[in-house]
Amino acid sequence: MRQGSGHRNRLCARRSPLSSSGLFASLAEKALFGAAIFSALIVLALFGFLAWFTLPLFFSGQISELFSLRWQPFHGHFGILPMILGTVLLALSALLIAYPLGLGICLFVQGLGPSSLARPVLLLVHAMTGVPTVVYGFIAVFLLVPLLRDFFRSGTGFSLLAAALFLSILILPTIVLLINSQLQLLVPKLRLTTATLGISTSQELLHISLPAASHGLFAAAILGFGRAVGDTLIALMVAGNATQIPGSSLDSIRTLTAHIALVVSTDSQSTTYQSLFAGGLILFSPQRLLI
Repeated sequence: MRQGSGHRNRLCARRSPLSSSGLFASLAEKALFGAAIFSALIVLALFGFLAWFTLPLFFSGQISELFSLRWQPFHGHFGILPMILGTVLLALSALLIAYPLGLGICLFVQGLGPSSLARPVLLLVHAMTGVPTVVYGFIAVFLLVPLLRDFFRSGTGFSLLAAALFLSILILPTIVLLINSQLQLLVPKLRLTTATLGISTSQELLHISLPAASHGLFAAAILGFGRAVGDTLIALMVAGNATQIPGSSLDSIRTLTAHIALVVSTDSQSTTYQSLFAGGLILFSPQRLLI
């Protein structure tokens, strides 16, 4: 009887679902689920905060004025449309510069370039993520802006072009690291097969690996664009902060982030201040929908 009893106890212990590894996995799953719920609540709270402070514009009937082309707060005109267009133009310009460059760096690292240079290039990209944005801004102000002013002989140098060039450098690491992480998962699995079939490295990367990494390519574009839209210092220091729709890349612009930074430090009571929350809501909503 004792032997049968001990055998049954051992079987029950062996079949127990609450083993140490199972318990740890269950706790980790619950912790991650709780973190996801908490993050979602924070996002909803931020959205509600911005929407609440934007409501006075709806009730006062000034919401249509908000999307006009005139920003003259002392004359009762609070149009932020030039800032919206400036934000989109700057972000798209930076993305059009940074994305092909980032894709080329990833292909270089994954086999199109010498293998001895792959690790140094990646280390340089990782180092770029640690450079403060204000450092890029100072370099642009003291080096790039005078260069553009002297070269084109037009404007002050503080322009859409200057801001786009340095903003593309700022978002480049985000694009490179996202695309490269996706390729690192796919290339080792595909390269042995493609080499066996006689497919060259360039053909494998361009015609097989890149199409297979389409989700990563799309995510890099979205996050790079979001990073460009959300930056404040480059636009504030380099773009010129003129509330106008630019006629060329050498004209000054003002983005929504720079506009908020400039106005919030000088006004806290008027409709001008309330319009900032509408600008924040415009910045917040599309990025959350895309991400």
